[in-house]
Amino acid sequence: MRLSQLTLQDYRSYAQAQLALEPGPNVLLGFNGVGKTNIAEAVGYLSSLSSHRVTNDAPLVRHGAEQAIIRAQAHRGTQAAFLEVEINPGRSNRARINRGSPVRATEILGILRTVLFAPEDLELIKGPPQVRRRLLDTLAVQLQPALGRVRQDYEKVLRQRNALLKSIRHEGFTSTHESTLAVWDMQLADTGARLLRARLQVLSALRPHVSAAYHELSQSVRTARVRYLSSLDGTLSEDEEPQTASAAAEDLSPLELADTAQLSEQLHAALQQARKRERERAITLVGPHRDDVLLSLDTTPVKGYASHGETWSFALALRLAAYRVMIEDDPSDGAQPILILDDVFAELDARRRRRLAELAAGEGSDSAPGQLIITAAVDDDVPQQLLANAYRVESQDQLSTVTPFGAPVQEQA
Repeated sequence: MRLSQLTLQDYRSYAQAQLALEPGPNVLLGFNGVGKTNIAEAVGYLSSLSSHRVTNDAPLVRHGAEQAIIRAQAHRGTQAAFLEVEINPGRSNRARINRGSPVRATEILGILRTVLFAPEDLELIKGPPQVRRRLLDTLAVQLQPALGRVRQDYEKVLRQRNALLKSIRHEGFTSTHESTLAVWDMQLADTGARLLRARLQVLSALRPHVSAAYHELSQSVRTARVRYLSSLDGTLSEDEEPQTASAAAEDLSPLELADTAQLSEQLHAALQQARKRERERAITLVGPHRDDVLLSLDTTPVKGYASHGETWSFALALRLAAYRVMIEDDPSDGAQPILILDDVFAELDARRRRRLAELAAGEGSDSAPGQLIITAAVDDDVPQQLLANAYRVESQDQLSTVTPFGAPVQEQA
């Protein structure tokens, strides 16, 4: 997959911006603060309807504007599609495909696939559980776009159920509350089971690639391992804490052997068992929104124990694994996801920088590399083999000042 044209309107710092992109590497060079990451973020948003930097859409709209628009000409092999997304904070986002009538934004999911590396990826290791849950959900939606709606439905049911639990705590428990809660329990179990099953399938697909990518990046003899932790199988408490130190010793979660119907039954039963505690705390204590992923090297958790280099290698391995899972899902020519490297090379030592460049360029792979979009503040941070199409970005409000790499640099005032 690739983009040949990207247009931004009232997106972040850009009132208007237009950028032509080439197959293979595209490197955007410029001082910090000129808007390079905004471009990378916009491409990622087209594929996932989410940002890697913020959890809601409001910051994506330029100050003073009511909406932001991202337009792109996308190509997959010999097929082309014109994509447009309207970002409307506080209202429903909309999309257009091939300049057709507006549709729900989720209709655009699956047309474009991307994998984005960024300095924020350290949060995959060091951050809270929701960061790792988001990794699985984003990949699951790109592989199965219909899951985007399932995820939205689950979040809606969860909000309604939590509101009811708060009402119960303030007003007291009545028969009306009981019947309403029973309805929300069934809906939460149904949508939660579908979301949980998708996560488990994604994790199973990721597991061998995470191990392989970590070894390729670090040349370590230690094995990178991932395991799903859930309040349903006893590996996670109601406070989102691992139950046993031995959880890292085995990768496979018992839940991975269950189908969607079985997961729904387990989730519904867990909700009944937690009913009294949920009424006391006025919050839903079990379900996919409470789960986590345990990352370990051999049997040692990475969080809190790994070195800085090991932490970076594991974070990069997770992204490379996602990239390879997408290729495995659709190995046809021209279907490789767009790989976005947002200011990553500056964070790595020389060896990891060189190895990531080799992997990104497809060295050692049987397939030709897809499109790369790379941002960097310093020219020397980017390995030479990726500088085939490089441009300097010199303004944060327009992209008309993008110039070919090698042209004189304008000094900042």
